[in-house]
Amino acid sequence: MLNYLRCTVVALMLAPGAAQAFGAGLEVARAGDYAEALQKWRPLAKQGHARVQYSLGVIYERGRGVPQNHAEAVRWYRRAAEQGLDSAQYNLGVMYGQGKGVTQDYAESVRWYRLAAEQRIANANAQFNLGNMYNEGRGVPQDSAEAVRWYQLAAKQGHASAQLNLGIMHGTGQGVPQDDATAHMWFNLAAANGASNGAPARDLAASRLTAAGIDEAQHRARVCMESGYQDCD
Repeated sequence: MLNYLRCTVVALMLAPGAAQAFGAGLEVARAGDYAEALQKWRPLAKQGHARVQYSLGVIYERGRGVPQNHAEAVRWYRRAAEQGLDSAQYNLGVMYGQGKGVTQDYAESVRWYRLAAEQRIANANAQFNLGNMYNEGRGVPQDSAEAVRWYQLAAKQGHASAQLNLGIMHGTGQGVPQDDATAHMWFNLAAANGASNGAPARDLAASRLTAAGIDEAQHRARVCMESGYQDCD
């Protein structure tokens, strides 16, 4: 199962004083002094600023300026996740899925992925990983159709790996009717978005299509991309 642990320090919308303190920490972090950034950010995190809490989780998860400490990373991710921050919910799902800082618990991983995936502005990585959990039957009953549904939601946000997996599902007839043309379309989009296996998979699908079928699949891929992945039928 592919996991994409989001490890960037995110921008904030804080009260002026808090924003200034965060900015000072960000400046020293960019200079490579994460220990100093941690000192500047910790008071904000203790005051309950979710995005600062998330940033502390990243620092501990990566061991930047402090000894790597997955349990401490989980503690800060959880505090931010419980306030509804999707990136923290996603990272907490990854930690439970991999058993980092917590006992491995796929059901708990699914729970946090779902919270991030169902946000008003949905987290595409969480949608993709939730698709993986359903595809593999980890923490939930195995359900290919449900996996397709989550892959499609992530794919329509331009998530290359979700597009690749969606192509695989169509190409093999898992959770959807087998359809090489639709598989070709999704593989083509995945390749365009940087998936390393997208082009070989697209070429394999093409070997099963007629020239007219390839042209139609390529046309569908163009329409899909130009519509911002909303018209991909």
